[in-house]
Amino acid sequence: MNRAIVLKVAAVAVVAGLAGCQDIKPLQADVADLKSQVAKLQSDTSAAKSSADQANSTAQAANQAASSAQSTVACCLRAWRPPTFRAESVATKEIT
Repeated sequence: MNRAIVLKVAAVAVVAGLAGCQDIKPLQADVADLKSQVAKLQSDTSAAKSSADQANSTAQAANQAASSAQSTVACCLRAWRPPTFRAESVATKEIT
């Protein structure tokens, strides 16, 4: 008895499923469209990642150049001594 009920329910489910298959073509078109969109988004994402990686590399190089320039300036500023003027040396020179 249970087996007969299960078979009847299964048969009804198959009939109901086949009856709903009439609208499958528009769904297939939608799925194909979505697949196309996913492929385009994957391509766009890959291009964006490549651009971001390149920008990151450029930023790191600029940061390194700035750091190098800063240490060079700091080194030069430590080594530079302003000229000293002595009042005696200016006063003792002859004016011509």
